[in-house]
Amino acid sequence: MKILVAGVGNVFLSDDGFGVEVVKRLRERGGLPAGVEVVDTGIRGMHLAYQLLDGYDALVIIDATQRGSAPGTVYTLEHDLDAPPTGEAALDGHGMDPAAVLDLLAGLAGSMGIERPVGRVLVVGCEPAVLAEGIGLSPPVAAAVAPAARAVHTLVTNLASEQQEQQQQQQGVRT
Repeated sequence: MKILVAGVGNVFLSDDGFGVEVVKRLRERGGLPAGVEVVDTGIRGMHLAYQLLDGYDALVIIDATQRGSAPGTVYTLEHDLDAPPTGEAALDGHGMDPAAVLDLLAGLAGSMGIERPVGRVLVVGCEPAVLAEGIGLSPPVAAAVAPAARAVHTLVTNLASEQQEQQQQQQGVRT
């Protein structure tokens, strides 16, 4: 299974740097299954869209995600790839949010005549406290980095196991 884990966000906007910090923790921790690639995408949304054209079974985006809960709350969400495009794919090499990246990816894949290059898209997000200019995470978001890293680790391990089980079942059907 080929899984891309992408930490996104702007480290100069306080808690928006959450995804970047979780990627750093994941790299320090190690121990991810084979086929899992961890990247610090930061604010390079266009780069992420082009990288996804290589084809992945799953994409896990780590980002600050406002959903109305207490700061530091960690969420795991699944993006509906069958939903119509949001129309947010304005080309901005330094500020594309994940929805815009996925819109751009759909357009790029279509223009190249290839099928959707990502099987599933999951988001591990954290409710931010501060998104103003500043370097460093607020205390509740900083405290959420380790739990989010554990959540991503568990998520990709489960995805890899599911894929392995599916492959074994398919091989059993073929014999």
